[in-house]
Parts: sequence; C-alpha cells; structure tokens
Amino acid sequence: VQLQASGGGLVQAGGSLRLSCAASGRTFSNCAMGWFRQAPGKEREFVAAVAPVSWSGSMTYYADSVKGRFTISTDNAKNTAYLQMNSLKPEDTAVYYCAVDSSPSLSRRVTEYDYWGQGTQVTVSS
Repeated sequence: VQLQASGGGLVQAGGSLRLSCAASGRTFSNCAMGWFRQAPGKEREFVAAVAPVSWSGSMTYYADSVKGRFTISTDNAKNTAYLQMNSLKPEDTAVYYCAVDSSPSLSRRVTEYDYWGQGTQVTVSS
C-alpha cells in the first residue's frame, strides 16, 4: 500500500494550492482519508479528514485553524484525495501528509491512521 502526496510548493499569502494524495495497492473508497501537517519543531497536527457515510455520501471534519479556507475531497474512481487550500497564511507553512484510516472513523488522532504518505512541502511567504 502506497500513498503519494503531491502539489506542494511556494505561494504568497492569500494564494491557493491543491494537494493530491494518490493511493495504490488497495481501494480506499471505504476508508477515511486525512491530511495532517508538521511545521519545524512542532508536532504533527490534524488538518482535515473525510469518511464515507453511505453509498454515495461522505462527511468531512476540519481543524478550526483551516475551517472555511481548506476543502478536503476524494475521487474514488481515481483512488485519490485532495486538499484545496485557499487564503493561505504564513502559519500554514509545513510539510503536509496524507493518511488513511481503515476503520473508517472521522478522527483527528495521528494514531488512528494506518497508512501514511511521504509528505509534500507547503511554504507560504508573507
């Protein structure tokens, strides 16, 4: 099982980026997918998660710090999750990681997630 995160980069404050997380090795349509970030010298923190709740529905959960600015979504046909980040701030600078929770609970806890991608750097300049 592999998760490949991409889409990071350098952007000015107020700008946007879209991160992608491509999963391979198994289908994740019945799993929760989450995004976390880790800034230098800080612990890994929850950003957003999405989990299936019915045949065609899903629920999302966001950290307060990104609510209203970030949107998590999935494309099950592509086995890919996305994180659309708008109105970026310098404090959003971090390495962003995608992760899969096989449960699938809508959790903000790092320990709930079974698989992790390698991370993609997001840098927001002021």
